[in-house]
Amino acid sequence: MNPTGLSPRQEAVLRAVREWIAEHGEGPSVRVIGARVGLSSTSSVAYQLGRLEVLGLISRTGRRWQTCRLHP
Repeated sequence: MNPTGLSPRQEAVLRAVREWIAEHGEGPSVRVIGARVGLSSTSSVAYQLGRLEVLGLISRTGRRWQTCRLHP
């Protein structure tokens, strides 16, 4: 853990989401995030996204992760 309280993997996933939203205006798919952070398992990516959601760093407006939004 680092000073932010996030694991390195969680930081990488959050950074990938932030960059994708900045580039495309919407959340990335689980597969896109996995490709950007080096995870081939979509369930691993979904787990990390779920942890970030529990921590209040992201939220979804729908069931799909592509509807995720960042929180300050």
